[in-house]
Amino acid sequence: MIIDTHCHLDDMRYVADLDDVIQAAKQAGVNRYIIPGADPSTLHRAIALSEEYDEIYFAIGVHPYYAKEFNHKMFDDAIEHPKCIAIGECGLDYHRLPEDDDAKALEKKMQKEVFIEQILFANKHNKPLIVHIRDASLDALEILVKYAGPKGGVLHCFNADEQLLSLAKRNFFFGIGGVLTFQNAKKLANIYPKIPKDTLLIETDAPYLTPHPHRGKRNEPAYCVDIAYKMASLSGCQVEEIEDLTTKNANRLFGLHSS
Repeated sequence: MIIDTHCHLDDMRYVADLDDVIQAAKQAGVNRYIIPGADPSTLHRAIALSEEYDEIYFAIGVHPYYAKEFNHKMFDDAIEHPKCIAIGECGLDYHRLPEDDDAKALEKKMQKEVFIEQILFANKHNKPLIVHIRDASLDALEILVKYAGPKGGVLHCFNADEQLLSLAKRNFFFGIGGVLTFQNAKKLANIYPKIPKDTLLIETDAPYLTPHPHRGKRNEPAYCVDIAYKMASLSGCQVEEIEDLTTKNANRLFGLHSS
C-alpha cells in the first residue's frame, strides 16, 4: 500500500471523474490520500470528500499565496473533524515577491506572521504540520526551530536544501514527489540518499508536478508508483520496501491506523 500524503483532490480538475481517479489509484496500490489545506475557499469541498470516501483525509491550512485570507477562526470547526489530521500547507514562498523593496518586506512579514500563527495553532491542537517552503529556506528553518512543537510535520515537496535536513531531529519528514523523476532534478537526486529513511514520505501534489513518464498530463495519485520506483532505484532496494517504509512513516506522522 502507498499513501499519497499530499494531493489536491478538492481541485476542480477532478470534479468530473474523481471516482475514476480513486479507482485507478487503488489498482496501482495507492489506498489513502491526504488533501492539504491551501485555499480557504476549497476547505468545504475537502471536508465533504473526506466524508464521502473512507480513504480520504484532510488538513486545514493557508498557503502563503493566500496569507491575506488567513483567519484562525475559520479552522475552529474543522479542527474537531475526525478526518482532520494536520495543519497546512503553511509556510513561506518568496518566489513571486513584489519588486518594490517596501512591498517585498511587507509581504515577507505577513507570510512569516501567518506561518507562525498556524504553527502555534498546530501546537495547541497537537497536530503535525504540512510545510511549504520555496526560496525561503533560512527564514523557514529559523521559524520552525523556534516555534514548531514535538509533533513535527512534513516538508512538502522537499526542495533539496541540505540545511533543512537538520529538522529530521525535530520529527520532521520529507515529502518526495514527481520532481525526483525529472531529468533536471540532479540536486534532489544527489541529496536524496542523505535523507533519513524513517522520514521519507511519498506525495504527488496532484494535479501539479506530474512525474515522468506522464509529463504533460494531469497528475493523479496513481502516479505515486512512478515516484516509488525512482526512490527504490536511488535507494538500491526493491520498490516494495519503499512502499512499506513510506506507508509506515505516514501512519506514524499522521496518526493513521495501519491496515
